[in-house]
Amino acid sequence: MTFMDGQNRAEITPGLEVGIVLKADQASGRITHGIVQDILTNSPFHPRGIKVRLTSGEVGRVRHIIKE
Repeated sequence: MTFMDGQNRAEITPGLEVGIVLKADQASGRITHGIVQDILTNSPFHPRGIKVRLTSGEVGRVRHIIKE
């Protein structure tokens, strides 16, 4: 299993398994895992991570992409 950072929009697609940090968890840095439903950031790169909505409805910035 390898991890990629989530700063490049081109690396993120719906259906991908990712770890995100929710807005409420930014101080602690707690990671929430889930499957990408929507990509909310329009720019091709974001230094703090691309913002996504998970299938669970949670919204946060991608910290890592999980690849098998």
